Amino acid sequence: MTSNQDSEKLHIAIAGAGIAGLTAAIALLKHPLIEISIYEKATELKEIGASIALGPNGLRTLERLGLHDAISDEVAFRGPSNLPMIYRHWKTNEIIGNDSHENVTEYLHQTARYHRGHLHSALAKHVPSEIIHLRKQIVDVEVDPSQGVTLKFQDGSAATTDLLLGADGLHSGVRQSFVPNFELKWSGWTAFRATFDASLVESIPDLPEDSIHWWGPTNSFFSSRLGKNSFTTVGSVFGDPDDPKALYRDVSWDEDASLQAFREIFKDWNPVVKRLTELTPNVRFYPNYSCSTYLDTWVFGDRVTLIGDAAHAHGGAHATGGSLAIDDAYTLSLALNSVFPVTSTHKPSSEEISKALRLYETIRKPHAERLLKVVHTGNSARIQKLRSGRVEPDEELRARAAKVSSTNWLHEHDVVKAFEDAVVRSRGDDIALEAVSARL
Repeated sequence: MTSNQDSEKLHIAIAGAGIAGLTAAIALLKHPLIEISIYEKATELKEIGASIALGPNGLRTLERLGLHDAISDEVAFRGPSNLPMIYRHWKTNEIIGNDSHENVTEYLHQTARYHRGHLHSALAKHVPSEIIHLRKQIVDVEVDPSQGVTLKFQDGSAATTDLLLGADGLHSGVRQSFVPNFELKWSGWTAFRATFDASLVESIPDLPEDSIHWWGPTNSFFSSRLGKNSFTTVGSVFGDPDDPKALYRDVSWDEDASLQAFREIFKDWNPVVKRLTELTPNVRFYPNYSCSTYLDTWVFGDRVTLIGDAAHAHGGAHATGGSLAIDDAYTLSLALNSVFPVTSTHKPSSEEISKALRLYETIRKPHAERLLKVVHTGNSARIQKLRSGRVEPDEELRARAAKVSSTNWLHEHDVVKAFEDAVVRSRGDDIALEAVSARL
C-alpha cells in the first residue's frame, strides 16, 4: 500500500546509467520529495569507451553538485601548460597552434582528461546501487499527460513513473519510441582508440607532458595522459560517408581493431607518433555518428524529455559530449526546482511538470543546435575536400592549426547564468501576457 508520504513524491525514471543518467540522478536526489529509478539495458554497471575530456563548464557543474572526488587529480589529468589542447605538425613534431582558456581562474576548472570508466565509477559512488536496475532495455513508452508514463521492457516487465528522462545515449530507445524515423549518420570519421597504463610509453624520448593533437593532411593523431596513471592514443582516419567502399564504414562501436593497420597508417609520421603506435598494446574501433538533423522537440507528452546524446548526438566533436550531458542534467534539475522547490509539501501538477520541461528545452536546445550546426558544417567541408581529391598544402594546414579556438562559448558556457537569464525572460513574457489579458 502506498503511504501518503510516498504519494507526494515525484517519481522520476531515468533510462540509462551512463554519465548523463548518473549526473541527473545525483542532481535530482538532492530534492527530498524526488524518488529516482534508473533503468539500464547493460548486464553490469560499467562504461564502454576509452578516454573522455571535461571542459571548464562540466567541471564547474560537478563541483556545484559537491562531486569533488570526481574532478580531483586523483581521477583526472590536467596538463602542466594549462592549455586545453596543443597542436603539433604530423611530420616535424613542432608546435603549430593551441587552444587556450579564456575565463578559467580555478585550477580544478581547467580541462581534465579521464579514462571514461574512472569518471563513471566516480559518479556511480554517489548513486544508491538499489535504485539502479540492470538488464532493462526499453522497447516502448506510453504517456498519459495527466497521469504519467508507462515503460515497457524487453523482458516483458513494465514500470510506471511521473516523469521519464531519456539518458540512454546515441541509440536511445526513449527517442526511438517518439521519433521512430530519426536517423544517425556516419560522418566518415573512424577512430582507433586505446587506453593503457602510462608506464608503457614513459621510455619515449621527448614525449610531451601535455595533451597533443598532431594534424596531418588527411588523418590525425592524439595522445594524452589520463587520470590514475593511464594513457590514451587515438588515430583518426577520414573517408567519404556516401562511398560504399569507404574504409571502415561497416565497423562497430568498441569493436576490436587491427594493430597492424593502426601502425601502418602512421608509419611515416614523426618518431614520437610512430613510437606511440608501436607501444600501444591494443586498439578498438569507434566510428563517429551524429544526428543527421535536429529534433523538432525534446519534450514528449509533457512527461518525457531527453538529455545527453539521446537529445543531441554530435559525434564527440570538440571533446564536449561529457560536459554537455552533465550540463543538461543540471539544467533539468534547476528547471524542476523552479516549479517544485525543496520546501514543497507535495509533488508538482501536470502543468508544472510541463512548464519545467519546456524551460529546460528552451535553455539547452538552442545551445546544442548551435554545436550541431558547427559539426554539420565541418563534416560537409571535410567531405567536399575528400571528394575533390585535393591534398591540403602544408602552409594551409599550419594556418588552420594557428587559428585561435572559437569554441570557448561551448567549453566555458555558464549553465547557471543561462538558466537565470531564461527565467528572467520567462517571467517577462508572463508579465507581458498578463498585461495583454488585462486589456482584453
